[in-house]
Amino acid sequence: MQFRDLMARLSTTIKSFQGMFQYSVGTWTREMPQSKRVITWVGYLLQGYAIWCLLSRSLVWPFIWPHGILLYGFVCLFYVIGWWLMNAMLTSEFVRKTQLEADQIAARQIQHTLQPGKLDELHGYTVEMFYKPFREVGGDYFDVIELAGKHTLFAVADVSGKGMPAALLAANIQALVRSIANLETDPQALARQINRHLCRYTPSDRFATAVFIVLSRETGELTCVNAGHNAPIVFSSGSAWALEATGMPLGLFPDAAYEALTAFLSPGGALLVFTDGLPDSISAENPEECLYTALDDTSGNTMQHLESLVNPHFNEDDVTILLVKRDVL
Repeated sequence: MQFRDLMARLSTTIKSFQGMFQYSVGTWTREMPQSKRVITWVGYLLQGYAIWCLLSRSLVWPFIWPHGILLYGFVCLFYVIGWWLMNAMLTSEFVRKTQLEADQIAARQIQHTLQPGKLDELHGYTVEMFYKPFREVGGDYFDVIELAGKHTLFAVADVSGKGMPAALLAANIQALVRSIANLETDPQALARQINRHLCRYTPSDRFATAVFIVLSRETGELTCVNAGHNAPIVFSSGSAWALEATGMPLGLFPDAAYEALTAFLSPGGALLVFTDGLPDSISAENPEECLYTALDDTSGNTMQHLESLVNPHFNEDDVTILLVKRDVL
């Protein structure tokens, strides 16, 4: 484990130096529109040409200009024009980046308000959440929704991609789940309707893995539909089993079928639902074994143990953890 941590830190350091070197040789214009990038480089070349003229005392080699005001006047003019072009383009790009950052901050605030900040108490159960976006906004979605008949829906989804596009699709899924769950408590029907909607109204290269679990609070019965997502873990009495995928990710095929699995959450047991950012950020050779060890923790600090598994040197994706424990009667 120490060797892997060392290699991860070394890789991070090398990537940092690579980024510094790339920006130092001029790729700072790579995110500019093409027209701005061309004008910026024209300004850069004009300044270099002006410096060359000053050193060689010639505007066009090998024609030699006489010493005098005319030469230095042209040199100064070239340099000022080049400086003005570069300054104008870089200032414009700075303003654009500032506006993008402001939009990202606003989007993060909106996404924060959409996510359940404080989970409602469930009698007989303890529900804990952990969410860490990789960028300003993330493509993970999680929700806990009260249903009729003493049932509770746990929904977790992971949208393909990162950043703003993934966050917008995650917000769309959240709106769909909340609108459909009030009318349809069957997780199979919920998955089918959301899948058809995403296939119809989202780009073909966008999809989402998701888990919809309905808990009967009186009996502890779990009804799970896993749409290509990381398998949730049910842990009870030292034994653990995974709720494997029962269908394709959402948004790929409009006629995809989804089956349901059933499990039982006994008193003292726990249900763990997570996105792939959690196992991917664990530095151990067997991330699943680390999750089982955390669930077997009897100190009552299971969530803190799970959070400590997230290694920042390996973390390259959004991390979402939903932990449901059934209290001992």
